Amino acid sequence: MSETRTHIDQLGRKTEIVTRPQRIVSLVPSQTELLFELGLDERVVGITKFCVHPQEWFRTKPRIGGTKQLNFDAISELNPDLIIANKEENNQEDIKRLEKEFPVWVSDVNDLSSALKMIRLIGEITCADSSVIAKELELEFERLNPPSTKQKTLYLIWKNPYMAAGSHTFIHDMLLRCGLQNAITETRYPALDEDEIRKLNPDLILLSSEPFPFKEKHIEDLKKLLPSAEIRLVDGEMFSWYGSRLKFAPSHFHSVIESLDN
Repeated sequence: MSETRTHIDQLGRKTEIVTRPQRIVSLVPSQTELLFELGLDERVVGITKFCVHPQEWFRTKPRIGGTKQLNFDAISELNPDLIIANKEENNQEDIKRLEKEFPVWVSDVNDLSSALKMIRLIGEITCADSSVIAKELELEFERLNPPSTKQKTLYLIWKNPYMAAGSHTFIHDMLLRCGLQNAITETRYPALDEDEIRKLNPDLILLSSEPFPFKEKHIEDLKKLLPSAEIRLVDGEMFSWYGSRLKFAPSHFHSVIESLDN
């Protein structure tokens, strides 16, 4: 019988996990990529259809549905000894159902600090050294030099209806690290109609590339609402992927900051 250890996840839940798990299923795209960076290729046996990084895993690893539409039969067939989930990206009901059969470790990430903690903890539960990745990310973000003038910023993630990133989200923390003020004070991701967007009257609107794929044509629609606002397209992965992809975020943020100065 395999030896197990008690681990506490980011929700404070105790989970018995086999030492050095060999059959890992990841329900979270950004954490899937982290597992790849940790060199766990053969030990990851299932990912979601949204786990697009790395491409070789996306092409070859068995898929177990979407983050919120899991294929429970496919997961059971894989017989995982560890499932890695996230409070926001996965449904609580699904997590409860899975943990009746399998060890489920849940992350809760809403800022850089909790992201770095998640990275270190996943290293612990998988017996992989994640300390170097976490330290490098910490140093890269310390080198960010945001402007002192904080522009009131609306970060949109969806259209029809418009939805924005609110406070207590990872995107909110990334905006702050770019020296921007979030126009949304509500938590999570409130829906907004056109009148509400006008009333917010942001200086800057950032249109994310995901989950809704905003394009240049959508800038014109918003220009009609707010002619004086500056509107930019940004890489949504840089603002919302809280795993090892964060290593690319500071350089993207630098380019965003520099473009706003011009």
